[in-house]
Amino acid sequence: MNTVTSGIKGLDTVLNGGVPAGASVVVEGAPGTGKTTLAMQFLHQGAAVGEAGLYITFEELPEQLYREMDAYGWDLKELEREGKLRVVSISPDLLMEQMLEPGGLFEQLVAETAAKRIVLDSISLYRYGNLSVREQRETFYRLRSVLKRHGLTALLIREESLSEEDKPAFENYVFDGVIRLRLKVYMEKYRMRTVEVTKMRGRPLLEGEHVYRITGEGIHVVPARSMVEDVAVLKNQKCVSTGLDRLDQVLDGGLAEGTVYLLDTNSKANYKYIMGSIVAKRFEQGETVIALLSSFNSPMEMTNMLAAHGISLEEIIEKERLYLVEHYRRPHPKGLSDYILDVSRHSNQEYREWLAQVLEPVFKKGFSEGRKFFVYYDLNTIVAERGKEFIRNYFAEETAWARSMGVTVLALCNFAEIGDEIASYLERTCNGVLRTWVDGCYQHIQVTKAPNGKISEPMLVENMEERPFIRMV
Repeated sequence: MNTVTSGIKGLDTVLNGGVPAGASVVVEGAPGTGKTTLAMQFLHQGAAVGEAGLYITFEELPEQLYREMDAYGWDLKELEREGKLRVVSISPDLLMEQMLEPGGLFEQLVAETAAKRIVLDSISLYRYGNLSVREQRETFYRLRSVLKRHGLTALLIREESLSEEDKPAFENYVFDGVIRLRLKVYMEKYRMRTVEVTKMRGRPLLEGEHVYRITGEGIHVVPARSMVEDVAVLKNQKCVSTGLDRLDQVLDGGLAEGTVYLLDTNSKANYKYIMGSIVAKRFEQGETVIALLSSFNSPMEMTNMLAAHGISLEEIIEKERLYLVEHYRRPHPKGLSDYILDVSRHSNQEYREWLAQVLEPVFKKGFSEGRKFFVYYDLNTIVAERGKEFIRNYFAEETAWARSMGVTVLALCNFAEIGDEIASYLERTCNGVLRTWVDGCYQHIQVTKAPNGKISEPMLVENMEERPFIRMV
């Protein structure tokens, strides 16, 4: 679906590209939330990109509007002289009458200005007067129909009262989208402005409430969890698919290459299919995988997991595309023992030396051959065998090295087992966090942190008979 840029910094990010072209969107909020400013910024941007606009006001006189918008440096009169904007003051009844009349004033205005955008300020007035509820609803349906017929991208301002905050207005069901502006009490002393897109037909959105400011240049939205360092991480960065379509959509293509993710899970959640899909996809893309095994994920389990995806563990090990790091003393399938990197007898100091003396040369040899690496890392094994202090001392150092070398890392852990302090440390250290858990008879997965700033809603995990054996709904 084509979109038109709103002209409001940050809002197009929330809208996943902008306002859908030809859509009619309700902008609702209490007095003082900046609805008129947002709407006029939308028209001002249209004028800048060659899309003329109509601003139809039912209450405010044009001269007052010119003065208010001049504070943002928007010379509306000049735009009108250039034919890029027309401000019209008219009664709501007369507008509707002219909209329905073939060749009427509304049709003439659209034709004269070649308008692509329109703002109606405000449609709340159709709620007043002598119209019955049925007639009000018919009015909104007619309004939607006329706007669609002229192909206009419309913002329809609606006044919201405190009494209806939890009860969606009827017009919100009629039109294509709803942008809600709020002025909320924050920390008992301050007021915080937030914007939330609660509806936009046919568009994925950046969910949740996002803070905005009214600056000297208009409205500026700061999308939630969109941190500067995350934007820097994604710059010119390639994403690597997880093999799970819905998860890739949320992550804008998959795991960002050269970044570190956590998968927070527990023994009830069947995470092996998630891991199986991600690891199999990495082999399909020709990468070399370093897998730090857990007590559950034995070499035999790894063999079966890969076989389900049509991959022979023996073959990829022989091609030096898989290295298994083993912390446990246990028997291994015949023929695999020679390829397993056994560190079960190493003290923490010896393990650190082993990483430098044995594993780093594997990376260096691979880099010299142009290989890319993916590391699957079981943090609960490290906690169980080497202690929390080991993670606190070395995890940030190891992941920093991986990022600098372009290695993508997925670390498996259970936040509930390792404790709040370490979990918080890990969450801060990693670029992304995925959580999967079981609630009753259903398994869920949610992206709670990602370099693209997106936080997903909890998605249901559904099992399938064919690869990758699960999908997210």
